[in-house]
Amino acid sequence: MTRIDFHSKVPDKLLYACRLVRKARTAGMQVVVFAEDDVQLAAFDEALWTFSEQDFIPHVAADDELAKQTPVLLSADAGQALPHHQVLVNLSRRTPEHFARFERMFEIVSTDEDDLLAGRERYRAYQQRGYPLTHFVAEK
Repeated sequence: MTRIDFHSKVPDKLLYACRLVRKARTAGMQVVVFAEDDVQLAAFDEALWTFSEQDFIPHVAADDELAKQTPVLLSADAGQALPHHQVLVNLSRRTPEHFARFERMFEIVSTDEDDLLAGRERYRAYQQRGYPLTHFVAEK
């Protein structure tokens, strides 16, 4: 069963997710990052290139021909077939359609009130379905 970790009240979702992806990659994990839409996806792609001068995190779009060989995949398509199923990072306000295929999912929730409300709804839905949950409140 997928372990779900909520990280809430995150001031900068993209930077936070970059650090989380870096940590997962350091542990040798394959990661899929699910974005709200193509705009957020493009912003996250840019953030991966610029958040750290010392780190290179190989990544491609999930529909790229190199997806199977690339450790970090980016997607905004909730129903997209994916080759990796270790770690899923959800930046969107939606529940990724195939999240239960992953070993672990990180829900990143910002300080935005709408994002917090959507995060609470997802938390309750996962809780009602019996998923193991943890909750971490980001420091300011």
